[in-house]
Amino acid sequence: MLRFLLVAAIVLVAAIGVVLAYAATRPDHFRVERQARIQAPADRIFPLIADFHSWATWSPYEKLDPAMHRSYSGPQSGKGAVYEWSSDGKAGTGRMEIADASPPSRIEIDLAFTRPFQARNVAAFTLEPDGDATRVSWSMDGATPFLAKVIGLFVDMDKMVGRDFETGLANLKAATETR
Repeated sequence: MLRFLLVAAIVLVAAIGVVLAYAATRPDHFRVERQARIQAPADRIFPLIADFHSWATWSPYEKLDPAMHRSYSGPQSGKGAVYEWSSDGKAGTGRMEIADASPPSRIEIDLAFTRPFQARNVAAFTLEPDGDATRVSWSMDGATPFLAKVIGLFVDMDKMVGRDFETGLANLKAATETR
């Protein structure tokens, strides 16, 4: 029995070592991106993204916790607009600030999560003409610290966040195509 436990412990330590070694080889940076073709001009879509007050109409993250506390500062929309949230639920705590806005084609957001984990990322929306419609891209880029690399071996960040982006873009499509 003691021999079995010793072998099991050695196998467990070796498996953990292999997982940690493999995680160390993963990229130091991640990018998640999704696109949608929206049958509306960019100047109708852009204001819903550039004004954090409008995110309630389309962002899937707004529905994570109905009791979430929200605060806004800076300009109403565009560069310098700030949105902070705090939730005891799934939404956690964080802050977004529009770092750059080039109407009606691009918005870049500095995104900081403070709870349940700390992370700083850049989210961007790009709006490009696509025939009689607009191609909207929603992306997020950031660093991948070692712990995130380990977690990423078991949880697919692209699929998890990508689904939210797909939902948000579908909501944005519905909000702008029916106006």
